[in-house]
Amino acid sequence: MDILLASNNDHKQEEFSRLLAPHRILMPKDLGIAFDVEEDRSSFTENALLKATTLKALAPEYRILGDDSGLCVDALDGGPGLQTARYGFDVHNHLMDSKERNAYLLKHMEGVEDRSARFVCALALVVDDHRVYTVCEEAKGSIARHERGSEGFGYDPIFIVDGEGLTMAELGMEAKDELGHRGKASRILMEIIGRI
Repeated sequence: MDILLASNNDHKQEEFSRLLAPHRILMPKDLGIAFDVEEDRSSFTENALLKATTLKALAPEYRILGDDSGLCVDALDGGPGLQTARYGFDVHNHLMDSKERNAYLLKHMEGVEDRSARFVCALALVVDDHRVYTVCEEAKGSIARHERGSEGFGYDPIFIVDGEGLTMAELGMEAKDELGHRGKASRILMEIIGRI
Protein backbone atom coordinates (compact mmCIF):
# COMPACT_ATOMS: atom_id res chain seq x y z
CA MET A 1 0.00 0.00 0.00
CA ASP A 2 1.16 3.55 -0.70
CA ILE A 3 1.16 5.90 2.28
CA LEU A 4 1.71 9.62 1.80
CA LEU A 5 3.77 11.11 4.62
CA ALA A 6 2.73 14.62 5.66
CA SER A 7 6.31 15.83 5.89
CA ASN A 8 9.12 17.28 3.82
CA ASN A 9 11.77 15.61 6.00
CA ASP A 10 13.84 13.08 4.04
CA HIS A 11 15.11 11.50 7.28
CA LYS A 12 11.54 10.76 8.36
CA GLN A 13 10.72 9.23 4.97
CA GLU A 14 13.76 6.97 5.27
CA GLU A 15 12.87 5.96 8.82
CA PHE A 16 9.19 5.29 8.11
CA SER A 17 10.13 3.34 4.96
CA ARG A 18 12.00 0.95 7.26
CA LEU A 19 9.45 0.93 10.05
CA LEU A 20 6.36 0.49 7.87
CA ALA A 21 7.82 -1.90 5.29
CA PRO A 22 6.59 -3.32 2.97
CA HIS A 23 4.37 -0.27 2.50
CA ARG A 24 5.77 2.42 0.21
CA ILE A 25 6.20 5.81 1.88
CA LEU A 26 5.78 8.80 -0.43
CA MET A 27 6.26 12.47 0.29
CA PRO A 28 4.32 15.46 -1.06
CA LYS A 29 7.26 16.45 -3.28
CA ASP A 30 7.07 13.01 -4.94
CA LEU A 31 3.64 14.02 -6.22
CA GLY A 32 4.52 17.63 -7.01
CA ILE A 33 2.55 18.90 -4.02
CA ALA A 34 3.82 21.97 -2.18
CA PHE A 35 3.11 21.17 1.47
CA ASP A 36 3.65 23.32 4.53
CA VAL A 37 1.56 23.57 7.65
CA GLU A 38 1.97 25.69 10.76
CA GLU A 39 2.15 23.34 13.73
CA ASP A 40 0.13 25.44 16.15
CA ARG A 41 -1.83 22.87 18.14
CA SER A 42 -1.41 22.12 21.84
CA SER A 43 -0.28 18.49 21.64
CA PHE A 44 1.81 16.20 19.47
CA THR A 45 -1.30 14.21 18.52
CA GLU A 46 -3.22 17.34 17.49
CA ASN A 47 -0.27 18.48 15.34
CA ALA A 48 0.02 15.04 13.70
CA LEU A 49 -3.72 15.15 12.92
CA LEU A 50 -3.44 18.68 11.56
CA LYS A 51 -0.66 17.66 9.18
CA ALA A 52 -2.51 14.55 8.02
CA THR A 53 -5.89 16.22 7.46
CA THR A 54 -4.29 19.20 5.70
CA LEU A 55 -2.48 16.93 3.25
CA LYS A 56 -5.56 14.70 2.83
CA ALA A 57 -7.39 17.74 1.44
CA LEU A 58 -4.62 18.09 -1.18
CA ALA A 59 -4.34 14.37 -1.99
CA PRO A 60 -7.70 12.75 -1.15
CA GLU A 61 -6.92 9.51 -2.99
CA TYR A 62 -4.05 8.62 -0.62
CA ARG A 63 -3.81 7.28 2.89
CA ILE A 64 -2.03 10.04 4.77
CA LEU A 65 0.37 9.65 7.68
CA GLY A 66 0.98 12.64 9.92
CA ASP A 67 3.84 12.56 12.41
CA ASP A 68 4.69 14.99 15.15
CA SER A 69 7.61 14.09 17.32
CA GLY A 70 9.59 15.92 19.92
CA LEU A 71 12.06 15.86 22.75
CA CYS A 72 10.72 16.73 26.20
CA VAL A 73 13.34 17.51 28.86
CA ASP A 74 12.16 17.64 32.46
CA ALA A 75 14.69 20.29 33.54
CA LEU A 76 13.48 22.52 30.69
CA ASP A 77 9.83 22.29 31.81
CA GLY A 78 9.13 19.75 29.07
CA GLY A 79 10.93 21.77 26.40
CA PRO A 80 11.75 21.88 23.59
CA GLY A 81 8.53 19.82 23.35
CA LEU A 82 6.19 21.04 20.64
CA GLN A 83 8.90 23.49 19.52
CA THR A 84 11.52 20.75 19.00
CA ALA A 85 12.20 21.52 15.32
CA ARG A 86 12.20 25.27 15.94
CA TYR A 87 14.09 25.20 19.24
CA GLY A 88 16.29 28.28 19.59
CA PHE A 89 14.66 30.13 16.69
CA ASP A 90 13.52 32.98 18.95
CA VAL A 91 17.11 33.64 20.05
CA HIS A 92 18.99 33.03 16.80
CA ASN A 93 16.31 34.26 14.38
CA HIS A 94 16.87 31.34 12.00
CA LEU A 95 16.15 27.63 11.95
CA MET A 96 19.24 25.97 13.34
CA ASP A 97 20.62 22.73 11.97
CA SER A 98 20.78 19.67 14.23
CA LYS A 99 24.30 20.34 15.48
CA GLU A 100 23.39 23.91 16.43
CA ARG A 101 20.18 22.80 18.20
CA ASN A 102 22.02 20.09 20.10
CA ALA A 103 24.72 22.55 21.21
CA TYR A 104 22.04 25.07 22.21
CA LEU A 105 20.20 22.47 24.30
CA LEU A 106 23.42 21.20 25.91
CA LYS A 107 24.34 24.77 26.84
CA HIS A 108 21.01 25.08 28.69
CA MET A 109 21.73 21.80 30.47
CA GLU A 110 25.16 22.85 31.78
CA GLY A 111 25.34 22.17 35.51
CA VAL A 112 21.92 20.47 35.54
CA GLU A 113 21.87 17.17 37.44
CA ASP A 114 18.34 15.99 36.51
CA ARG A 115 18.84 15.16 32.85
CA SER A 116 15.71 13.00 32.43
CA ALA A 117 13.93 13.33 29.10
CA ARG A 118 11.66 11.52 26.71
CA PHE A 119 11.17 11.38 22.98
CA VAL A 120 7.48 11.48 21.99
CA CYS A 121 6.02 10.34 18.67
CA ALA A 122 2.40 10.92 17.71
CA LEU A 123 1.14 9.39 14.48
CA ALA A 124 -2.16 10.07 12.72
CA LEU A 125 -3.30 7.90 9.83
CA VAL A 126 -6.16 9.35 7.80
CA VAL A 127 -7.75 6.78 5.48
CA ASP A 128 -10.98 8.68 4.79
CA ASP A 129 -13.46 10.91 6.62
CA HIS A 130 -14.63 8.03 8.80
CA ARG A 131 -11.35 6.21 9.43
CA VAL A 132 -8.80 8.26 11.36
CA TYR A 133 -6.37 6.51 13.69
CA THR A 134 -3.92 8.01 16.19
CA VAL A 135 -1.07 6.52 18.19
CA CYS A 136 1.25 8.21 20.69
CA GLU A 137 4.30 6.49 22.17
CA GLU A 138 7.48 7.58 23.91
CA ALA A 139 11.02 6.48 24.64
CA LYS A 140 12.42 7.43 28.04
CA GLY A 141 15.99 8.46 28.61
CA SER A 142 18.28 11.29 29.61
CA ILE A 143 20.37 14.02 28.02
CA ALA A 144 24.06 13.26 27.49
CA ARG A 145 26.72 15.82 28.40
CA HIS A 146 28.01 15.91 24.80
CA GLU A 147 27.14 14.43 21.40
CA ARG A 148 27.87 10.72 20.98
CA GLY A 149 27.42 8.49 17.94
CA SER A 150 26.86 9.05 14.26
CA GLU A 151 23.69 7.14 13.33
CA GLY A 152 20.26 8.73 13.29
CA PHE A 153 19.48 12.43 13.10
CA GLY A 154 18.24 15.39 15.11
CA TYR A 155 18.67 14.98 18.85
CA ASP A 156 19.72 11.30 18.58
CA PRO A 157 23.39 12.02 19.50
CA ILE A 158 22.43 13.58 22.85
CA PHE A 159 19.56 11.28 23.94
CA ILE A 160 20.65 8.33 26.10
CA VAL A 161 18.08 5.53 26.04
CA ASP A 162 17.05 4.26 29.50
CA GLY A 163 18.59 0.88 30.26
CA GLU A 164 21.04 1.04 27.36
CA GLY A 165 23.68 3.59 28.38
CA LEU A 166 23.98 4.55 24.72
CA THR A 167 22.60 7.47 22.77
CA MET A 168 20.14 6.83 19.96
CA ALA A 169 22.97 7.69 17.57
CA GLU A 170 25.19 4.98 19.10
CA LEU A 171 22.57 2.22 19.06
CA GLY A 172 22.45 1.50 15.34
CA MET A 173 19.29 1.53 13.26
CA GLU A 174 17.95 -1.88 14.26
CA ALA A 175 18.12 -1.13 17.99
CA LYS A 176 16.84 2.42 17.45
CA ASP A 177 13.83 1.05 15.56
CA GLU A 178 13.17 -1.37 18.42
CA LEU A 179 13.61 1.03 21.35
CA GLY A 180 12.80 4.42 19.84
CA HIS A 181 9.60 6.42 19.98
CA ARG A 182 8.87 6.14 16.23
CA GLY A 183 9.55 2.42 16.26
CA LYS A 184 7.14 1.85 19.14
CA ALA A 185 4.41 3.97 17.54
CA SER A 186 4.97 2.40 14.12
CA ARG A 187 4.55 -1.14 15.43
CA ILE A 188 1.14 -0.22 16.82
CA LEU A 189 0.25 1.55 13.57
CA MET A 190 1.21 -1.57 11.58
CA GLU A 191 -1.28 -3.56 13.65
CA ILE A 192 -3.95 -0.98 12.81
CA ILE A 193 -3.06 -1.03 9.10
CA GLY A 194 -3.36 -4.81 9.17
CA ARG A 195 -6.99 -4.47 10.30
CA ILE A 196 -8.03 -1.83 7.75
